Amino acid sequence: MTELVAIDIGGTHTRFAIATIASDGSIALGELVTLATDEFSGIEGAWKEFASQHRTTLPKAAAIAIAAPVASDTVRMTNNSWEIDTACLGKQLGLERFTVLNDFAAVAHAAANAREEEFLSLSGPATPLPKIGTISVIGPGTGLGVAHFHRLAGGYHVQATEGSHIGFAPQDDLDDAILDRMRKRYGRLSVERVVSGPGIVEIYAALTAQEERPASELDDRTIWQRGLGGEDILAAKAVDRFCLLLGRVAGDIALAHGASGVVIAGGLGLRISEKLVHSGFTRGFCDKGRYQVMLAAIPVKVLTQPQPGLTGAVRAFAAEHGS
Repeated sequence: MTELVAIDIGGTHTRFAIATIASDGSIALGELVTLATDEFSGIEGAWKEFASQHRTTLPKAAAIAIAAPVASDTVRMTNNSWEIDTACLGKQLGLERFTVLNDFAAVAHAAANAREEEFLSLSGPATPLPKIGTISVIGPGTGLGVAHFHRLAGGYHVQATEGSHIGFAPQDDLDDAILDRMRKRYGRLSVERVVSGPGIVEIYAALTAQEERPASELDDRTIWQRGLGGEDILAAKAVDRFCLLLGRVAGDIALAHGASGVVIAGGLGLRISEKLVHSGFTRGFCDKGRYQVMLAAIPVKVLTQPQPGLTGAVRAFAAEHGS
């Protein structure tokens, strides 16, 4: 049995747990510790805080998922100020073995190994994900995660991507209003700016202007709470539009990946899963002109694992170092 520290570093939260890999390859996570990422200047401070809460000597192995491209020794987070020098991690954290990977690559590892009962059918045929082919993995949170894994005989291969930074493509007047508002601030507008947790603020603001209401100062957390709770009609409309846009983006990604299946994952995706099932997600996903029938035949699932970033990071560690 191998014991290690599993870490999922996001733009808002950094999650730690002690993980074990049994001789049969099964993975277990211990108690979850969640820290606010921006309360620390980097991974070393967060590690020390976790160590102080854990109270016993930490394992000298770690699986670390980071919400950033992991393509060199220096990893700069996309939605936070952290920089991580992977060449120095062993010395910094006292590690003998470690794996570092993109957070949605980790989620893709989790999805590739998930049991059928850990998925909720969202769109398309209610059949298991194909055993052969490419599966797109998409998830909104502080940003928007995009990865895919390709299943082939005898295994699978995960590919991290930065698909969330493709351009936002408006399709109607409300989309045009969202684009006009946000282009003034950002110039080029990526889908991540809109289809992420904070993006609900811009959708709500565009709806407010469209209905000629006074400007709102509500934050994203409040809009999500009011919209999902049904206590604010405009917030509910914003949530509905978000679901439609997530469907459109997921459909675009599926086309780009040549996907035979799609998984929606991550914290926000799981929290709004019931809403997604009864929203315009499927309409947005399938609204691809001549490819509507093809998109309608793709099974789309929600991964219901509570911590796929952690379990997937441990899967990646096991693949690299063994159990």
